[in-house]
Amino acid sequence: MPLRLLEVILPTDQIAMVDEMLRETAIVNIWYDQISEQQTLLKILAQAEQTELLIDLFEQRFGQEPWFRLILLPVAATVPREAEPTAATAGEVGAEETDKKKQERISREELYANIQEMARLTRVYLGMVFLSTVVAAAGLLNDNVAVIIGAMVIAPLLGPILAQAMATTLGDFDLGRLALRTNLIGLTLALVLSIFLGLILTVSPYGREVTARTNIGLGDIFVALASGGAGALAFTAGASTVLVGVMVAVALLPPLANFGLLLGSGYLFPALGAGLLLVTNIICVNLAAVIVFWLQGVRPTTWWEEKKARRATVISVGACLGLLAVLIVAVILAQHVKTLVFYLL
Repeated sequence: MPLRLLEVILPTDQIAMVDEMLRETAIVNIWYDQISEQQTLLKILAQAEQTELLIDLFEQRFGQEPWFRLILLPVAATVPREAEPTAATAGEVGAEETDKKKQERISREELYANIQEMARLTRVYLGMVFLSTVVAAAGLLNDNVAVIIGAMVIAPLLGPILAQAMATTLGDFDLGRLALRTNLIGLTLALVLSIFLGLILTVSPYGREVTARTNIGLGDIFVALASGGAGALAFTAGASTVLVGVMVAVALLPPLANFGLLLGSGYLFPALGAGLLLVTNIICVNLAAVIVFWLQGVRPTTWWEEKKARRATVISVGACLGLLAVLIVAVILAQHVKTLVFYLL
């Protein structure tokens, strides 16, 4: 895990209390810089996976104070290199206790700040949706896998999808509304554009890439679940958003563009298959992301917020599992019907 630097300006008379509070935490280093008679700048260097515990400690103690403001900064590197965190003071028992609570992810606050920014509806987001849909449509019509992959690289679908999942695990309805709005507008724009392209361009429902995204199988469900889970897991670890975005876009953008192209060209039955694949993938990506966020320990800070979040998570996971079960049964029945028709003919 990378390092993070926490900065807090504290009243000088609170330093002794902070020393006691940090006595049983595992941090790399700590500095005090007295900037005036009344104020001291506290700097803490810690592993990224330890920052959530530290932030919670400060928020619980000073969160109601009008002067409180904690700043979290990424650290590119330090010299000398720091392999393992050490105790803030001579208290190895405290360090061991902290290690038990350590989670292999960046802090909840860092996750939230990153995902909130990615979930905003902006002109850049709409422009990238527009361009990625055009590129995906071109790749589908020309049976060009490389172009389809390029469309997935530039598709900005990651933020709203993961924001929706995080809003569920945190019980944050404001973030959920923001993510849902951005999701719906982005997907609607991509669908309308692909339908328009289907109306003006020649679309063959027999192309290899088009046909591949009109038939749904159990393998497609596993791919969507893996994409959503891998995307959420990589995001919690602070991985590149470009890499994570491809994981999610692979399950959403091609079937969405395919659905619109076929619908615009009047191929209703193949379009139905592409639409079913799209809906299945959306459900699977959200389900996997919610489960991964929950398993990674992304929780609200207070017990009453956690109770609300747990209820929202249970309802969301239950609804997704129910819909997914219905879709799996429909897929299995459809496969049997196709096999029966094949033998009869």
